[in-house]
Amino acid sequence: MLYPNPLNLVMTIHRIIKPDVDPSAVELMLDDFPSDPVAIESTVLARISYSLDWELYKMPWYFPTVEQVLERGEGDCKARALVFASVLEAKNIPYQLNSSPIHVWVDYESKQENPYENPQVKFYQYDPESGERQFQIPNIGISQVMDSWRQQLWTPMPKDRRALLISGLLALIAARVILRKKRGSQYDTTALKANRLRGQGLAE
Repeated sequence: MLYPNPLNLVMTIHRIIKPDVDPSAVELMLDDFPSDPVAIESTVLARISYSLDWELYKMPWYFPTVEQVLERGEGDCKARALVFASVLEAKNIPYQLNSSPIHVWVDYESKQENPYENPQVKFYQYDPESGERQFQIPNIGISQVMDSWRQQLWTPMPKDRRALLISGLLALIAARVILRKKRGSQYDTTALKANRLRGQGLAE
């Protein structure tokens, strides 16, 4: 329902763990970018307009390739971070890729913190220079996470996919209730037979 092709979900999970940063994909664009990472980030954000995965890929959560992002010229925080990291790597500027429950961003030496991009909210960091991966428990409010998921995953979901998801969940709940009742009925029948046999044994 959410992923008609499950391979897209598998690829997304793989790319979030090992991002597909591709300096060669941005090689022809390097002359258009300055050398300061702050200015590079501003240029990337201006060039890659923000769009949700539902709008671009008809999926709730998808980690694209750099070529896909550049071809479309739009994407969400994952897409922008991927292009930004590719430019930094092409220019030999050190960086780390960070992920929080609601956001993906690139960290670098002069990066200014904000409520969505800071060491407290991240749960995963990848340093391509050392290959080191770090995990931690993020310090972020559950209400903020749920509100972000609602805005990015639920609200833009096409109505037909939403209906399929709800009907599928209801079907699973109904099947579970029926199975539980069936098991309960079988248990009652078995217990009744056992009591009858026990009664016959006492009568003899």
